Amino acid sequence: MVKGKCIIFSAPSGAGKTTLVHHLLEQELGIEFSISACTREKRGEEIDGKDYYFLSINDFKDKIKKEEFVEWEEVYKDHFYGTLKKEVQRIWEEGKTVIFDVDVVGGLNLKQYFGEQALSIFVMPPSLKVLEKRLRGRGTDTEERISIRLNKAKEELIKADLFDYVILNDDLQKAKKAVHFIAQKFING
Repeated sequence: MVKGKCIIFSAPSGAGKTTLVHHLLEQELGIEFSISACTREKRGEEIDGKDYYFLSINDFKDKIKKEEFVEWEEVYKDHFYGTLKKEVQRIWEEGKTVIFDVDVVGGLNLKQYFGEQALSIFVMPPSLKVLEKRLRGRGTDTEERISIRLNKAKEELIKADLFDYVILNDDLQKAKKAVHFIAQKFING
């Protein structure tokens, strides 16, 4: 099995981790996005195999039994997310660093699994109020889903100190510069 490095981005939903991950992917750092598997429905223009590997609950559970995941969890009832071992291996075989965009529990699980091969970054929202505004601004979630995400965010914020770095995303340009510097140092180190 080929070994390599990985960078893990975690944050409460709406904190801006995906924006920062996409920023890094646009740079020439030799990184590639690890596509997660999930059981939720596609949102908007999402594409299977590009944004996520969209699986049925039964397919996902079958892959759990076959130990095909680096990590997985049931984030919300019947909403499973996970990282496929073959996805990480594919990227490492290309000689690239894997970059993950995962929730906080997933990020901590990946950090534990990969140990010294991993750099973990927690993206901190300016406040819960700003987080709520961002979630509402997406226009993709019901009131119930927003409430669930905000309650989960309160639990996730407590775990920020378990990551290697905490980046406050109150100024997007500053956050982009910070993550670029940290990622480049880790990849070249």
